[in-house]
Amino acid sequence: MKASDVLPDGRDLGQFNGVAVRKGTVGAFLANARVCLDPQAPAQAVADARRDILEALPALNALGLFEVLQVRDPALRAWLLEMGAAAG
Repeated sequence: MKASDVLPDGRDLGQFNGVAVRKGTVGAFLANARVCLDPQAPAQAVADARRDILEALPALNALGLFEVLQVRDPALRAWLLEMGAAAG
């Protein structure tokens, strides 16, 4: 399956398990996770990244991201589970 099979060109939003998911949600999660894991990241950047991750969790769970992939960093994984990620 190709990305265009999931969300065709020209569409920025899709419905997955009853949740509207924007194109780029998984990529944004990865970028925000990298900020959270960066020991040099300013506290405000980490706080912003965590806020953005929290906002994206319903979409990430609807996609089943955490049913297939596990976050390797134990602290970030524990925080995600605490915040409501579907699986660890």
